[in-house]
Amino acid sequence: MNAYALIGFPLGHSFSKKYFTEKFKQMGLSETHEYKLFELPDIQELMQLLNNEPNLKGLNVTIPHKQAVMPFLDGLDASAEKVGAVNVIKFMEDGRLIGYNSDYYGFKTSLEDFLSEVNIPSIKALVLGNGGAGKAVVAALKDLEIAYKTVSRTKSDENIGYDEIPALIADYQLIINCSPVGTYPKSDQCPDIPYESLTENHFLYDLVYNPLETLFLQKGKEQGAKTHNGLPMLHLQAEKAWEIWNS
Repeated sequence: MNAYALIGFPLGHSFSKKYFTEKFKQMGLSETHEYKLFELPDIQELMQLLNNEPNLKGLNVTIPHKQAVMPFLDGLDASAEKVGAVNVIKFMEDGRLIGYNSDYYGFKTSLEDFLSEVNIPSIKALVLGNGGAGKAVVAALKDLEIAYKTVSRTKSDENIGYDEIPALIADYQLIINCSPVGTYPKSDQCPDIPYESLTENHFLYDLVYNPLETLFLQKGKEQGAKTHNGLPMLHLQAEKAWEIWNS
């Protein structure tokens, strides 16, 4: 049996197992392919997992290990080097583990579709969160020549604080939630931004996909903003992962 799996912690929100199980069924591969979930609170458990699961052919990586997994790999594809985070691991025939990033592809493709009626370089973005997913978003924004600021609960030379958003929100029409805030079961939460300042000229993109309409998106829609959830990105990056494993 060819096994593929997702590692991260926690994984109660994961869509990957259902997606790939259905994909294998549609492709007539159910007898020879399976998809598993492995909750790893500590990335140090990875090598033991690999020893225990000799049938693994590829891994997806999610929060909180997209950066922490990198020292365990034998090499990085250009996509992972560009982003500085890994969400796909390919098992090479010679035993090497190579890290890729399909979040970048999924986000960039879906964002271009979302902003299809906009002169993209004229827009500016606020990126909420600076974890592994945020790094893929930033890489795509740079390639699309979209000016951006990253927002974090901890201010630094690279990040502004949430308290600085009110002064910027009129000029930054694209707001991207890369944090897990609002994910089920804590779907009554949302990022701390001045929603009352949003207008029909704003675009809200939430990488969260469970629930499909987060409180962040609901509050934006109430102000007339255009909204987009993370499901199309997820489908795109999953198909890219399958392509990587089979290339």
